[in-house]
Amino acid sequence: MQAIAITAYGAPQVLQPVAYKRPVLQPGEGLIRVSAAGVNRPDLLQRVGHYAPPPGASVLPGLEVAGELVEGDWQHADNRWRLKKGDRVCALLQGGGYAEFAAAPLAQCLPVPAGWSELEAASLPETYFTVWSNLFDRAQLGATERGQDETLLVQGGSSGIGVAAIQLAHALGHRVFATAGSAAKCLACESLGAERAINYKTEDFVAVTAALTDGRGVDVILDMVGGDYIARELKALAQDGRLALIAFLGGAKANLNLAEILTKRLTLTGSTLRARSTHFKAHIAAQLKERVWPLLEAGKIRPVIDRVFPMTEAASAHAWMEEGRHIGKIMLAW
Repeated sequence: MQAIAITAYGAPQVLQPVAYKRPVLQPGEGLIRVSAAGVNRPDLLQRVGHYAPPPGASVLPGLEVAGELVEGDWQHADNRWRLKKGDRVCALLQGGGYAEFAAAPLAQCLPVPAGWSELEAASLPETYFTVWSNLFDRAQLGATERGQDETLLVQGGSSGIGVAAIQLAHALGHRVFATAGSAAKCLACESLGAERAINYKTEDFVAVTAALTDGRGVDVILDMVGGDYIARELKALAQDGRLALIAFLGGAKANLNLAEILTKRLTLTGSTLRARSTHFKAHIAAQLKERVWPLLEAGKIRPVIDRVFPMTEAASAHAWMEEGRHIGKIMLAW
């Protein structure tokens, strides 16, 4: 099969088309003829040598795909959706998505939502598995003690993760605020359901969210920045607030006021998804199928795709992501 490999660690140009062996299926897996794959920050980190695949995973980049199932261990207990040859699916991978064929645990495969194309469906797995796991499982975004829907601040609201988090939380009834780096990106966040988008280059998200919540602060923050944002986020959180950290684009170290954590009863949690077990990811897949797929099929959440590049131009897709001007997902298609 044809695949896109990291031929050396470095700039986007190290991504090159190569002839590569097809995956050999393991028990409980399916083989997908890939139509499209999403581009994600971990792909960029892997390309420069900062995010190695877990042991046993494909060394090819690519964490999410969609396409047609062509082989599979259909009788395995993990095939809970009774998938079969010819079904259109999207899947979360540990690696190997930049290829004509990809192997995925059937437990991590979900049917393409009704009304969605395979290209659109390929934008879902990495973002929605991440958002659900962190916002609803770890940070427990839900209702306050008074029974009111909690509020959410999404840092980097115009990213692939950001547009998913905004739409999902808004569709489930939460007030959502977001930060972004330009007027156009702020407008995009508001069009997706953010009550207020905050331009982090010209505004202070701590002051703005305090004003929007009558001084109470927000209940949950989804953060991919880290660094000096952390101390400010602790100030922006309400009593019993939770901060869910999923990346640290602004730096891996922070100075914290521990007294603020104690007196406001705050929770700071972080996670990565790639190395977690199939059993863990199957649990998330089941929640997505029950709670999120109906919203996708009803049109309450829509795909937000910035650009689509041919798979053989993966280097250009990575360069575009590094420029940081995109809104939503960057995709690769065969």
